Amino acid sequence: MNFCSDNATGASPEVIESLVQANQGHTMPYGADLLTQRVEQKIAEIFETDVTVFLVATGTAANSLALSAMTPPWGGIFCHPKSHIEVDECGAPEFFTGGAKLIHLNDLDGKIDVNGMQDAEHFMTGKSVHQVQPAAISITQATEAGTVYPLDAVREIAERSRAMDMGVHMDGARFANALVSLGCTPAEATWKSGVDILSFGGSKNGCLAAEAIVVFNNGLADTLEFRRKRAGHLFSKMRFISAQFDAYLTDDLWLKNAGHANVMAQTLAHGLKDISGASFQFPVEANEIFVELPEPVIQGLTAAGFQFYRWDEPTTGRIIRLVTAFNTDPDHVSAFIDCARKHAEPG
Repeated sequence: MNFCSDNATGASPEVIESLVQANQGHTMPYGADLLTQRVEQKIAEIFETDVTVFLVATGTAANSLALSAMTPPWGGIFCHPKSHIEVDECGAPEFFTGGAKLIHLNDLDGKIDVNGMQDAEHFMTGKSVHQVQPAAISITQATEAGTVYPLDAVREIAERSRAMDMGVHMDGARFANALVSLGCTPAEATWKSGVDILSFGGSKNGCLAAEAIVVFNNGLADTLEFRRKRAGHLFSKMRFISAQFDAYLTDDLWLKNAGHANVMAQTLAHGLKDISGASFQFPVEANEIFVELPEPVIQGLTAAGFQFYRWDEPTTGRIIRLVTAFNTDPDHVSAFIDCARKHAEPG
């Protein structure tokens, strides 16, 4: 009954079976195998355009290497103050870019406020040698708050970024969840809306350790093969990362997994909304919920064996984060709701 994170789950059976099949026989290393080539073609077909794909094992590697291809050491990367690249990647974006500066933009429900892009426009004017130069903006889809950028917001951010001669990176660790929520095509959510590079996540949604850097602006791909090797993410037995994506992308498994996670989040949110004292911090649009609950409810849930994070303060905070996953058990969701209601009752 773990709602801490979609990182706490295992892998889809289809992914495990694909790995077993990939383990048969011998094949060429370093991505020169037919399975890797098939996955690259599948990704191109899903996004309806020519792309360059670099497979890696972690989201941090995908984000940091993608940004390194977009940003010189003297560049500025605009991002949300709670973005993964700012809060949870231990300086990796700064390291792999050679020292680029992360610059925060205004927050609106966990998203960059489109109107706040004016701050970016005013932050750097001209080509003064005394200032870092605007190079990229990174948006997270779905966001760390579990919210989703509408397509028109992505397009407007991209248009304003172009006016500042900046590239657009999308951290898509939960891209599948966002796509299901938006009800659009992968192409519409990315390059058709102005995205240059996507960090396409699989690990949170049914894979073991598989992420893809998907480059839509192929002018940015030239150095990435060297950057990936230098970063230690050119796997000799690349077929085992490719096998995960091969299963993930077959028969829309990635979208089915995300759809289940999103439905479980909506069910959970619906069941908690009428609890006295419950207060949702953000709209529930993907598979994350941030909700303030009375302390007796939190303690009752913990005592019953449910696992989750207190988000605002580790031991006494009343805002908790709940994350659903591709294999979240509906019975666990029902039990969580029943337990929360029980402990919310007076006396």
